[in-house]
Amino acid sequence: MTLTLPSLSPAPRVGSLLVVGVGASQGLGAAIARRFAAGGFPVAIAGRNAAKLDATAAELKGAGAQVVSIVGDASNQEDAARFVAAAEQLAPLAIAVHNAGSNRPAPFLKITEDHFEGHWREHALGGFHLAQAALPALVGHGGGSLIFTGASGSLRGKANFAPFAAAKAALRATAQSIAREFGPQGVHVGHVVIDGGIEGERLLSMIPQLKDQRGLDGMLDIAAIAEAYWMLHHQHRSAWTLELDLRPWSETF
Repeated sequence: MTLTLPSLSPAPRVGSLLVVGVGASQGLGAAIARRFAAGGFPVAIAGRNAAKLDATAAELKGAGAQVVSIVGDASNQEDAARFVAAAEQLAPLAIAVHNAGSNRPAPFLKITEDHFEGHWREHALGGFHLAQAALPALVGHGGGSLIFTGASGSLRGKANFAPFAAAKAALRATAQSIAREFGPQGVHVGHVVIDGGIEGERLLSMIPQLKDQRGLDGMLDIAAIAEAYWMLHHQHRSAWTLELDLRPWSETF
C-alpha cells in the first residue's frame, strides 16, 4: 500500500532574510543568519556594533553565504528603512527578524526615566519601526514572515526587571496586533518567547560559570533556537503559529 500525502501549497516564498540585532558570531542573530544562509537565503544583518557585525559578516561570507551588513539602530526610523532597502537589494524581502535590544537590571527605585525609556526604544520602538519598514515590502511581494524575539519578561515582570518587562510586553502586544491585521494579507507574524539563558557570547561573557552551573543542555543552544525561526517561516499558512515559547528541558517555569 502506498501512502499519498496531500499537497500543501502555496509553499513559503524564498527571498532575502533581514536580521536586526546581530552582534557576535556566537549570538542568536548570527545563528539565525547562518541557518537561513545554509538554506539558500541571501542575508542582510544589521546591528549597532560595527566591529562585531563585520566579523560575523566575514564568517558568513567565508561559509559561502551571500551577505550584506548594515550598521545602525532599529529605534531610528531612517535606519530601519535602510535595513530593509539593503535586504531588498539582495532579493525581494521574504523574512524580517527583530532581535535587537538588551537588558540592564536595576532596583526599581534606582531606575531613571532615561533607563526606562532606553529599554522601550530598543525593544518596542525598534520593533515598531522595523515592522513599518518591512511590512509594505512583504505585502507587496505577496507575503512572507515577520518574527520578533521575545523573552520571559514578555509575559511577567521579575524583580529588578521593570524596564525590560515593560518594553518586551509592549513588543508582544504590538506583534499580536500586527498579526491580526496582516495575517489575512499573507504575512506570518511570529513572537518567540526565549524563556531561559541563551548559551551565547553576551550572557557567558558576563557570567562565564553559568554553563557549568546549568549542566548539559541547561542553556538554550543558539542553533536550536534558530531552527525554530526556520520552522516558523516554513509553516503552511493553514496552521501558522503566532507565539512559540522555547526553554531548556531543565528550566523551571
